[in-house]
Amino acid sequence: MKSPFRHRLLKRLDWYIIKKFLGTYFFTIALIIVIMVVFDFNEHIDKLNAASAKEIIFEYYLNFIPYFINLFSPLFVFIAIIFFTSKLAENSEIIAMFSTGMSFKRMMIPYMLSAALIAAFTLYLGSQVIPKGSIIRLTFENRYGLSHYNRDNSGGAYNIQLEVEDGIIAYMESYNHETRTGYRFALDKFEGKKLVSHMTARSVTYDTLAADKYHWKVRNYLIRDLSSNIESISQGNDMDTIIRFEPGDFMIENGQQETMSSAELRDYIRRQKERGMGNIQDFEIEYHKRYAMSFAAFILTVMGVSLSSRKRKGGMGLYLGIGLGLSFGYILFQTVSQEFAITGAMSAFWAEWLPNLIYIPIAIFLYIKAPK
Repeated sequence: MKSPFRHRLLKRLDWYIIKKFLGTYFFTIALIIVIMVVFDFNEHIDKLNAASAKEIIFEYYLNFIPYFINLFSPLFVFIAIIFFTSKLAENSEIIAMFSTGMSFKRMMIPYMLSAALIAAFTLYLGSQVIPKGSIIRLTFENRYGLSHYNRDNSGGAYNIQLEVEDGIIAYMESYNHETRTGYRFALDKFEGKKLVSHMTARSVTYDTLAADKYHWKVRNYLIRDLSSNIESISQGNDMDTIIRFEPGDFMIENGQQETMSSAELRDYIRRQKERGMGNIQDFEIEYHKRYAMSFAAFILTVMGVSLSSRKRKGGMGLYLGIGLGLSFGYILFQTVSQEFAITGAMSAFWAEWLPNLIYIPIAIFLYIKAPK
């Protein structure tokens, strides 16, 4: 029969490990982010001089920090585990835990609980916080010339054709993004393979002030109704109508996927696939990357604990080196695998999960070889 003292001791050990893990993780984040902010400020100081201190802090850096926390989260997780677990091993605390009857598998529970909290934290940042902040950050970068790409789409688009609903095809010869107006517009409705309605219009303008996001104003239109044996024609100068598409469905801005929540990305990808639109690889990559990187916290936690839980001569330097190498290797794999998705050699799902699939066997091997 286990004593109440031992039961309480195990609970204290759990909380001790969780606090150490999370405390080291957030301390590492704070340390590296401060360094990155200093370097970024020095690099862009000539351009940031044109902005006010309020803009720099609240529009740029407060939205810059969550973005880089998520980007380097695998690195932070690994370094945090290696750092404090090596300390535990060096001080013989892990040996003391094992001497109470705690198994290595049991010791992993608080580590995995901490990894789950970190995974949930990074997923929430990537799905909700960063997309909202990216709108402000990217606008700031574009305004003061910090962005590495131009988000201005004032040039518009040409020869746009897409399926707005099942059996309804829209076409525009050209679209002006600045005036939100498309020219030489046509809308065809099919029932099966039969054309039942054909609308042509000189122009169509997207109404940004309307309550319905699919509200368009059609000018100089002509509608041919072919649903019956007798063709009927109607025409007019102006007409307000609902056409279930919006400029964002065909006007894709650079970095647009970073400004969308995961739910918005999922709906956007589904809608674009239904309409037969291509060029959505960046959106699929962004969607799957958020989940794959969050899941990586579990894999890297198992690897980090397995590597650093053994007491060895020489301290933690070797473990930190291995941790940095594996973490940067993970980020490198992720960057390379994204290129496979962009070129079409691999689906976005498999490309983003490929680093995890490579690292899972490594984590299992290290776990088996870990001290028991």
